[in-house]
Amino acid sequence: MIRRPLAALLFLAACSREPPLQTVSDFDPERYLGTWHEIAAIPAWFQKQCVSDTKAVYSTVPEAGQIGVANSCRRADGSDDMALGRARFTAPPNQGRLEVAFFQVGGYWLWPISGGYDVLALDPGYRWSLVGHPSRDYGWILARETRLDDATLLALRKRLAAERYDPCRFVLTADDDPRRGRRLCDLP
Repeated sequence: MIRRPLAALLFLAACSREPPLQTVSDFDPERYLGTWHEIAAIPAWFQKQCVSDTKAVYSTVPEAGQIGVANSCRRADGSDDMALGRARFTAPPNQGRLEVAFFQVGGYWLWPISGGYDVLALDPGYRWSLVGHPSRDYGWILARETRLDDATLLALRKRLAAERYDPCRFVLTADDDPRRGRRLCDLP
């Protein structure tokens, strides 16, 4: 039997969860393939070594019905860092809700330790993408080019706030952007 204080604590924990992120409804996996440059991100422990040229390349893995993931960046010493993974859909593909695994054993991807990848906003021409994680502890603004204009970044900042993200946690990371290192919330 659960004691009342424990039951109350469990009830409060359940009530305090954020609502699910709202993903796009017209995601086209084929159009999403290719190279995406990181424009801004919530700094994450698994990207700490990255100082420039952070990007993701997505490709099809037809035999598995999955998406190949190749994340790369440049380290401070000039060497390249790369993480290879796989992504698979956790909802109908048009919803842009995936999980990404970066570890495999014996040729099997370890999906139980994968991370959520939710496409929250997407340019109609697939020029930029706003990606979130269900915990709201991770997030990325990606683009086909290495820079986005202020108007687009401000619109994405509003979208993040609507999803209960703190836009101040996002830092501009694009190499050729003079705003590099500034927080998204500090843009005019």
